[in-house]
Amino acid sequence: MNPRVVLASSGLMMLPSALQGEPSMAYQRTFGPAVDPITRLGWGLGIISLSVIVIIGALLLGGIFRKRSTIPAAELPQPTARDDAGGMAWIYIGTGTTVLILIGCVVWTLLVTAAVAEPAGAREMTVEVTASQWWWSLRYDNQNPGQIFNTANEIHIPVGRPVRFELSSADVIHSFWVPQLAGKMDVIPGQTNVAWMQADKAGVYRGQCAAFCGPQHAHMALLVVAETPEAFAAWREGQVTESVMPATDEAHHGQLIFETHCAPCHTIRGVTPAGIRGPDLTHLMTRRTLAAGLLPNTPENLTGWIASPQFFKPGAHMPDHILSGPELIAVAAYLHTLN
Repeated sequence: MNPRVVLASSGLMMLPSALQGEPSMAYQRTFGPAVDPITRLGWGLGIISLSVIVIIGALLLGGIFRKRSTIPAAELPQPTARDDAGGMAWIYIGTGTTVLILIGCVVWTLLVTAAVAEPAGAREMTVEVTASQWWWSLRYDNQNPGQIFNTANEIHIPVGRPVRFELSSADVIHSFWVPQLAGKMDVIPGQTNVAWMQADKAGVYRGQCAAFCGPQHAHMALLVVAETPEAFAAWREGQVTESVMPATDEAHHGQLIFETHCAPCHTIRGVTPAGIRGPDLTHLMTRRTLAAGLLPNTPENLTGWIASPQFFKPGAHMPDHILSGPELIAVAAYLHTLN
């Protein structure tokens, strides 16, 4: 079902931004200690490789366009043993220099790998990340069971503190990558890989699945929101709370429709059973995007996504629901209460 038809019948129109495929927000180009050594290594190896290409290209062009002697070959002086030794010396020098450069690159790479394997400070928090086609499930662990909660697609971390990530996959191989904060880490079914990241400056950083995982691989993004420890504590306190009952009749009607059509896959703590096939929606309206970074989280986009997720993300495991205009408005009104 085309969501334009559904929205038109319900008296709502979709904003053009809903079809752009990217949220309109600026991502800060800053880095953290988990990625700074990798960045320097990448630039260094790139410059070395480019230098080799330039040198070889210059030698090749010099050999091609060098002026040839017009003296007959029979009249040319014959090379002596000393001349041959000089030529071999340049070969030894070139080979030795190349080997030393390669050894240096290997040692540099190993040192960087060791440097980013563990953070310098103690990790105060662990986030379990489960990748699925095509979204990210997040579980914030805590020694206090009452402080454990689930969310999706948007990671909040405190500035200046390293965070541990335990990565697993629910289906195929994915890759967890936040370029401005950390290097890539494969996410493999049946295996838990560990990564960490730290943001030195508050901001919103975009992440992306970096391994082809199916038709909607390009639309499997995530956001990392780095904020002050005080702001993070306030966000976390809000996340551990359960959903409140809707205050209006329309939202209450939408809750009943949600429990019928959506609860088997989605969880809203305090309202529905533990649906695990789709993202936890308990605090949906606190997130910046919908559908794993595909759409900005606006009322129009949310209504369109409910109406026909297959229109925006063909192949997603969320099916189109046949809802009337009033039913669609009621479900959207209920979801808008999930703060």
